Amino acid sequence: MRHWKSRETCSPGRGELSTLLSDLQPDSGLAKSMVDPTLAEMGKNLNEAMKMLEDTQREVDEEREKKKYARKDIPGPLQGSGQDMATILQLVQNLMHGEDEEESQSLRLQNVGEQGHMSLLGHSLAAYISVLDKERLRKLTTRILSDTTLWLCRLFRYENGSAYYHEDDREGLLKVCKLIIHSNYEDYATEGFNVLHNKSPVLYISAASRTGLGQYICNQLGLPISCMCSVPCNTMFGSQHQMDVALLERLIKDDIESGKLPLLLVANSGTPGAGHTDKLARLKELCSQYKMWLHVEGVNLATLTLGYVSSSVLAATKCDSMTLTLGPWLGLPAVPAVTLYRHEDPSLSLAAGLTSSQPVEKLRALPLWLSLQYLGHDGIVDRIKYASQLSQKLLENLKKLNSIRTSEVITKPKELTFTGKSIGNILGNIVLAIVEDEFNSPVVVFRFIQEHLKPALDGASHQTAAAQESTKDSNDREIYDALNRWLGEQLGQLVPASGVDVVELEDEGVCIRFSPLMTAAVQNTKPEHVDQLAECLKAKIPILLSTLQLREEFKQEVYQTAGLTCVEDLSWPGLGALRYEIDNEEPDPEKQLLVMENIATGLLKKLKELDSDLMFSTGPEFGGEKNCIYIGMVTDNLDVPELVETIAATGREIEENSKLLENMTEVVRKGIVEAQRQLQKANEDKLLEEGILRQIPVVGSMLNWLSPVQSTIKGRSFNLAGGSVESTDNLYALKAQTSGGTPPPTPTASRTKHKSPGQKLFRRSSRTSVSDMGSKTSSVGHTEKVEESQTLTETTRLEFENDVHKSSESSAQLNGDLELPGPTQPEGKPDTNGINAQVNQTSVPAEAEDLEKENLR
Repeated sequence: MRHWKSRETCSPGRGELSTLLSDLQPDSGLAKSMVDPTLAEMGKNLNEAMKMLEDTQREVDEEREKKKYARKDIPGPLQGSGQDMATILQLVQNLMHGEDEEESQSLRLQNVGEQGHMSLLGHSLAAYISVLDKERLRKLTTRILSDTTLWLCRLFRYENGSAYYHEDDREGLLKVCKLIIHSNYEDYATEGFNVLHNKSPVLYISAASRTGLGQYICNQLGLPISCMCSVPCNTMFGSQHQMDVALLERLIKDDIESGKLPLLLVANSGTPGAGHTDKLARLKELCSQYKMWLHVEGVNLATLTLGYVSSSVLAATKCDSMTLTLGPWLGLPAVPAVTLYRHEDPSLSLAAGLTSSQPVEKLRALPLWLSLQYLGHDGIVDRIKYASQLSQKLLENLKKLNSIRTSEVITKPKELTFTGKSIGNILGNIVLAIVEDEFNSPVVVFRFIQEHLKPALDGASHQTAAAQESTKDSNDREIYDALNRWLGEQLGQLVPASGVDVVELEDEGVCIRFSPLMTAAVQNTKPEHVDQLAECLKAKIPILLSTLQLREEFKQEVYQTAGLTCVEDLSWPGLGALRYEIDNEEPDPEKQLLVMENIATGLLKKLKELDSDLMFSTGPEFGGEKNCIYIGMVTDNLDVPELVETIAATGREIEENSKLLENMTEVVRKGIVEAQRQLQKANEDKLLEEGILRQIPVVGSMLNWLSPVQSTIKGRSFNLAGGSVESTDNLYALKAQTSGGTPPPTPTASRTKHKSPGQKLFRRSSRTSVSDMGSKTSSVGHTEKVEESQTLTETTRLEFENDVHKSSESSAQLNGDLELPGPTQPEGKPDTNGINAQVNQTSVPAEAEDLEKENLR
């Protein structure tokens, strides 16, 4: 047993203190025999505290030792022993959502359901499976690849096909081009691009294909841009977004005659812009005739999984290859795109990169393998059918709206086909081949246009619309493009779940596109979102119409108003733009530009402070005119003359104030010099009048107390308007006269009109509008009322001023000095202590008061 005396002989160290505290534990024999339980518990807590201190000190020592050998150029997250999982995940979350946090998180992650989790699981499993032994990995990847390829070929009706899985949706077409070059140039594997010199390859791509596709292929293959041929779309017959087959055949013949080799044709089953499908059946016949490869891509290929498929899309199953983007169609994140193709030589496919001997690359199909099993056939079909139903629902709503035109083709024109066989027709060997109606694409593209320009939806609706659109003036086309761009942005902000976006087509111009196959699964679009989109569109049409109708009136009013210049900016979606021109001609152009900029800035600030519904700005961020005021969208009850006159008057007021400030600078400088001179003269006069002794602090105070001196020095004031230093006697007298009176009335501006309570500026009353037939009568009656109220106001003011004048005269006779006059007491009436003057003042009608308040504002 340890003795306490031995512990007292020397001061215990840290280790000895721990040993001592361990002896005080309740479990120790010493604690049981000699120590109180409370003291033992205290010792236990102290022991734990000392251990924590020792551990902390040891960690500090270890960290200090590590810093001796740490590299200062290593980034912070990599220093030390690394970060824990929670810290890393928190960093990822911050990078994903940034400042938006909850709102951004719900918007981005709400549509990642279980099918999305299966896809994400596939990527993790692919990394885990890649560490298996080679034999087991080969068997597993072969099974996954064969199953996925078989399922996709059955789903999309593509028999006897192979599949290539790739991240970039353009990579499949790139590999197909390599396969075609290897197939048509036998020595390409050994000679390279030298074999292409004698017979240059030609690749044909529709003009309606996505932008930059041809340039991407040429850059990746090392081919000159001359090898790429863009095929125009129809201009006389058929859809404006379908490839012109007759022109394509002429191009092919011309290239063959010039010694070139046509290799590939890229067609569309759902163009990126309007969702139209090329005449795939005729294109396949043409490609078979000239031994060309036909590749098809587009959103309409998704409808191949449905029970009923239009023959125009069904013809895609006969093509040589097609690219499918299953990720957006089915709402599957991070799944690869798939290119299905048919080719008999596996060695050429291996040389082109369509197949690989590396098992790890075959694991790209694993996310699709899991997701397709999870969804099943019914799940896949239901998602694609649901997207098609959304587009049809929106199309039905759009047909009920005026001034909205869709680019959907209701009926295709009949085409003439020469067969060479007589059917008894005396006109020759001609038969009419009636082409079936165009399939209604899941892509809905619509555009705002005035009602009188909207073509009727008859058998030649699309052709008539295209003809009218082409005959329009280019300025009108640009105005409509700006309005439709604004409309698309507004709809996208109001109904973000709809997934609408703005697209610019070659013939129609700027349009609004609704493609649920590409956005519905990702945005979780529902039927109520489509109804909401139609309601928002219906609410925006009157604003677009009124803005379009008032643009010309606004332009004419600006031309007729002095000091304003109309700025023609066709790309601005609004009422228009104007510039305030200054009167003075400054010789220095830089100074003049600075003055105009200051006036424009002040004018914009004043207009934004007004109580109106209009949007004033400096214009678009890029390409806008300088020192201009841009006015946004307006409604039909806008009072354009009042708006223009208010802008002109406000600009003149700002210009006058700026001139006053410039003149005041010189006036103030001269006034300060004069004030300093007079102050110095006043000090000298004071010194001469009072003497030197009175200027000494102590002596002067005693002298002033014994013998006070009445100073004759008078006060001075600086008049900013006159720029002179004047005596303060007149100022005090003027204050005494006007301290109890009424301030002079503020003249009512002619541009300010009477507004009913709650009515915004620049708005006509509820009785008047653009289409109101009785607007002139109402305006005349309103003007008469305003004039009557102004006449009554002036009469009342004159009576009040006469009363004050008489009162001041009588008061001057009685008192003999300037005093605040009291109101006169009329004959035969008791004294009411100035109530008569107050009654005269407050008897002004409410309309006159509103006019004064409006002018002050």
